Amino acid sequence: MKSLMSRETGGPENLEIVEQETPTPNADQVLIRVKAAGVNFPDTLVIRDLYQYRPERPFAPGSEVAGTVEAVGDKVTNMKVDQRVQALVPHGAFSTHLIADARTVSPIPDTMPFDEAAGFIFTYGTTYYALKDRGHLQAGQSMLVLGAAGGIGSSAIEIGKAMGAKVIAAVSTEEKAEFCRSIGADETIVYPRDPNRDQQKAFSDQVKTLTGGKGVDVVYDVVGGAYAEPALRAIAWEGYYLVVGFPAGIPKLPLNLVLLKSCQVAGVFWGAFTQRAPKRHQIFLTELFDLYEAGKLKPRVTSRYSLEDGAKALVEIETRQAMGKIIIEP
Repeated sequence: MKSLMSRETGGPENLEIVEQETPTPNADQVLIRVKAAGVNFPDTLVIRDLYQYRPERPFAPGSEVAGTVEAVGDKVTNMKVDQRVQALVPHGAFSTHLIADARTVSPIPDTMPFDEAAGFIFTYGTTYYALKDRGHLQAGQSMLVLGAAGGIGSSAIEIGKAMGAKVIAAVSTEEKAEFCRSIGADETIVYPRDPNRDQQKAFSDQVKTLTGGKGVDVVYDVVGGAYAEPALRAIAWEGYYLVVGFPAGIPKLPLNLVLLKSCQVAGVFWGAFTQRAPKRHQIFLTELFDLYEAGKLKPRVTSRYSLEDGAKALVEIETRQAMGKIIIEP
């Protein structure tokens, strides 16, 4: 088997292809032949030792994978060889083969291609948990998505629309705005990077204008940085500000605004949720697959890379060029 390995702390340029013997699954494990692996922003952090989870080196990054079962352990009864599956693992997805705990592996619909399956669970799972469980989004409400063109952001547009909300997509280029409109965004805002105070205020004013002066019921912030405070200023009374990620930097929110808006700032740590509430997680996954089968959700795979070029995939996502989902196909 081949893997794109991190041997030392550093960026994508330090990753290298390593060949090793294909492992044999233990009693409770499954060996997956990887057909596609999703690329996510945390992958760029874990190789720099900047993520909450730090695997022992050497390791292959990647946590989102789809493929076929090549072998099963003696105690595995719910999987069979050649079955089409997806899995969410701590690391190791950027490989031709992967050992996974059978409890983390689930079948995928016959109608779902491997690339879409590999771009589904992490992004859509995060967003569904965020909007349903943490933000309590309701039909008829409005939602602002910061960084709306990326994998997580684009999933928020689709799920927000599926839940009956008005979705305002905020992005940094007109090209990204066009992409967001093509997947269902009701309104788009193109904001300049590194804004000054006047540009931040203009952003808040634009959000308020698009909501008839009320402000948005839910802010879905996957980027952090300079637009966090302006977004909070544009939130509605008793709204929800969902904290998802910080590619643009960890912001500082003035708590007086939280008081004045009587709003809630809620963290979204989906990985921990799946471990702490596995039964609810499985219910959410079932509901997500139902939405997929109904044609309401469809991962937009916009970039594909070979395993050998996997480092380029990480560069694309960490420089915030990505639109939709990036996939590595070993």
